[in-house]
Amino acid sequence: MQELVKRCIILKRKISNRVEKRGRVEVSQQMKVFDDPVKTGLAKTLDAAALRQRVIADNIANVDTPGFKKSVVRFEDALRRALKSGALPLRGTDPRHIGADPLSSVIPQVEQVNTTTLRTDGNNVDVEEEMVNLVTNNLTYQAAVRFITGKFSALKYVISGGR
Repeated sequence: MQELVKRCIILKRKISNRVEKRGRVEVSQQMKVFDDPVKTGLAKTLDAAALRQRVIADNIANVDTPGFKKSVVRFEDALRRALKSGALPLRGTDPRHIGADPLSSVIPQVEQVNTTTLRTDGNNVDVEEEMVNLVTNNLTYQAAVRFITGKFSALKYVISGGR
C-alpha cells in the first residue's frame, strides 16, 4: 500500500509539473484524480456512518435509563444542499476558506431529540426503531466502502499500467 501511495505522489508531481504547449498558449495540466469530489463525498459519508453507529449504540445501551433522550445524526440534508449548491470547487487549504470545496464544509451533527417521550420515565428510545436505523446505517456504510474501493482499484489499475 505504501508503494502505491508513493507511486501516486510521484505520478501527481509529474503530471502537475508538465506543461503542454498548444500553439502560443501554455496550458498547465492539473490532475483531478486526487481531488475527486466523489471520493470526498464518500469519505464524508463513511465518517457520518461511523458516527451514526456510535450514536445508535449509545441509544440502545441507554434504553432502560430513566430520562434518557435519544440522539440522531444529521448529515444527509447538509450533503444534499452542498451537492445542489452548484458552486465551482476552488482549491483551499482549509475548509474555512471562502470558495473552498462545498463538500469540505459538510460535517455530520449529533442532535438530541427532546421533543418526544416514549415512556412514563421520560425515555424516548424505541429499540425497534434503533435496530432498523442500525441495519440501514450498516447497508449505507457497506455501499460506500464498496464504491470507494472500486474507485481506488481503478486508480491502482491505471498506475500499475494495466497489470
